[in-house]
Amino acid sequence: MTILNTLRTTALSAILAVSAQSANAEELSVATFVPPNHESVTGALAWFENELTERSGGTLTLKVYAAGQLGAGPTQQYKRAVEGVADITFGIAASTPTLFQRTMLAIPPGAAVDALDSTERLWTVFDEYMADEWSDVKVLGVAPVAGGMIISTRDVSTIEGMQGAKIVPFAAMTTPVLQGMGAVPVQLDPTEHYTGLSTGTIDGAISTINNIMPPWNLDEVADYAILNTPATFNPVFYVMNKERYEGLSDEHRAVIDDIAGLPFSMELARAFHHADEVALEWVEEQRTTGELNVEWITVSDEERAKMEVAAAEGMQQIYDDYAARGIDNAQEIYEALNQ
Repeated sequence: MTILNTLRTTALSAILAVSAQSANAEELSVATFVPPNHESVTGALAWFENELTERSGGTLTLKVYAAGQLGAGPTQQYKRAVEGVADITFGIAASTPTLFQRTMLAIPPGAAVDALDSTERLWTVFDEYMADEWSDVKVLGVAPVAGGMIISTRDVSTIEGMQGAKIVPFAAMTTPVLQGMGAVPVQLDPTEHYTGLSTGTIDGAISTINNIMPPWNLDEVADYAILNTPATFNPVFYVMNKERYEGLSDEHRAVIDDIAGLPFSMELARAFHHADEVALEWVEEQRTTGELNVEWITVSDEERAKMEVAAAEGMQQIYDDYAARGIDNAQEIYEALNQ
């Protein structure tokens, strides 16, 4: 074979390899209601995209439609994945609690101390108790993020201060817990917390710590940021349309399978946890310069113990409500999550 023919053969092989790769390339659409600079995008989704690209040799990529481009708000995100409006969606499980009744038991206060801890606990029992609730999709990640702060216009750092306070729970199912502490639960979408605090519709909201800083800026309309209350959680998720997943090549499904479940869930939890750590650094900077708009209060251990007693009493009402809906093992699931 002449040198010219060798070069031609090499070039043809390269062209055929590129063509084969292009024919096998898949771009997955991702719908999320949060802005593109949100930690669920810049942290968890960026990690997922990087893993897909590296493991697939660049043949499996994402196209992100952020800020509600394919539909606003968290409520319909799971449905959009089921119906294929997008291949992948990001949402909040508590926005459709009747779909994820057993998963919701990761929300109330318990042994978990933060999002990382809660997510590990969830995935130790997920297959046994919760997987069937998610059977209409391919689950990529589910992570209960921590509501570690009450942002408020009145001091609710004591049981006495809680009495009659209109507070938005981190998830609606914890209503009995808040009621047990003497508060008046008010349901509002997270996107409405700023307006609710500024107009007096609510006195406070249980929130992730990072919501105190941009882009949420809840410090602008509050007077207090209160920490060390019994942590409640809210499972967030990335899920994939099942038919789209099943239509991928064996190689591409294997790539997704390797990083879906606990690995992606921990990255999702880590993104929110890191955002809270960044927020704490930001708070300290604001305090140093005298620019922090809120009084920063850490609940005393004595007051927290009172709150935990009230929270535990509220759990019985939650168990009774589950039993009325035909779920008799709610306490078993909750205790498995909190071993």
